[in-house]
Amino acid sequence: MVIEMNEGNHVTLAQVREFLAGTADVGIKALDEDAERYRWIAAVLRRLGYRRLKRADRGLVLRYLQRVSGYSRQQVTRLVCQYGQTGRLAQRYAKPQAGFAVRYTPDDVALLAQVDTLHNTLSGPATTVLLRRALQVYGDRRFERLATISVSHLYNLRQRPRYRAQRQHFTKTRPTVIPIGVRRAPQPQGRAGFIRIDTVHQGDEDGIKGVYHINAVDCVTQWEVVASCERISEAYLLPVLAEMLAGFPFVILGVHSDNGSEFVNAQVARLLDKLRAEFTRSRPRHSNDNGLAETKNGAIVRKVMGYGHIPQRFAAQVNHFYRDHLNPYLNLHRPSYFAKEIVDAKGKIRKTYPPELIMTPLDRLAALPAGDQNFKEGVTLSRLQELSKEMSDNEAASRLNAARSELFQSIQRRSRLSA
Repeated sequence: MVIEMNEGNHVTLAQVREFLAGTADVGIKALDEDAERYRWIAAVLRRLGYRRLKRADRGLVLRYLQRVSGYSRQQVTRLVCQYGQTGRLAQRYAKPQAGFAVRYTPDDVALLAQVDTLHNTLSGPATTVLLRRALQVYGDRRFERLATISVSHLYNLRQRPRYRAQRQHFTKTRPTVIPIGVRRAPQPQGRAGFIRIDTVHQGDEDGIKGVYHINAVDCVTQWEVVASCERISEAYLLPVLAEMLAGFPFVILGVHSDNGSEFVNAQVARLLDKLRAEFTRSRPRHSNDNGLAETKNGAIVRKVMGYGHIPQRFAAQVNHFYRDHLNPYLNLHRPSYFAKEIVDAKGKIRKTYPPELIMTPLDRLAALPAGDQNFKEGVTLSRLQELSKEMSDNEAASRLNAARSELFQSIQRRSRLSA
């Protein structure tokens, strides 16, 4: 209950101190109206000579006024400040109205719903432009109030029940996103077995698709396996992919691809899970994540197979050429560049390619520590080195070129017969 000292009592600082301590025997009465409280506060400040009091006594008076009047500390402080400026207290605020004035009528809400229906619910700023143009350009007086609406309040009107009852907007069911693969660059840390993979399309002819080349390269040794398939659907790609991964001499620890759906799908994820291989994919705005495979696409696949159309029915024949001739040549006889990182005076890492680091993938694999080679069971380094010595580099290249010429002649001959 809001209380007040009896008007007949002469209030002193000692009485105020006793009252706050709860020991004063004083008469009290309720204060119901703000006007009564203002008069009482002004009377107390005048009797106690608030302006002449010391700082500690002023704080005592403020606590007394706060407790008796029921006002907050901030409100009492404002009233005391007003008394110090004018010598009296008066209400400076108007009583609130019964409610806020309604500016936009239900007809305006219905009109906004009609505009959104016609224009398929544009953004707020675009819709306000339409509302202004309806009045200013085309003179439609129905938009007098809506022409001045703000963007934020336009969204408020779109939440009104009347708007929702008239304007129903349906969206398609959004598919559930299944996270497959980790979006980051592979981290081999000097170990063999981390593969980067990509696809190369052999081109169209009269709207007919050509064969697809699958190119897989190890990050550390650049050991490369190329294969071909008719299509990149599940039925064609998965057997070829499994055969490719089995063609590497070391255990597959990770596979990295771009974000194409031919690799980022549940079937490929299950295949890699069986191999206990980590699956990573390229990050946005990081074009070098799969740069090694992209480089090999141009330097190997395009250089060997060209850009001409090869019908899909020749995928098996191309795949035999890869397995028997191209892949052994690439890994046992063809030198590749390997980078050496040097930190310059500014702390920047620069890559150089010294002659001693230009070697075949087999030589690079042999140069790795034994713990990083990760050979599969039954595969040994000595056996791979024996295979590389069965023919010289020039003999392997000669056989590759002869096999490629025979392949292209066969494709052309069979294509003419089928035509």
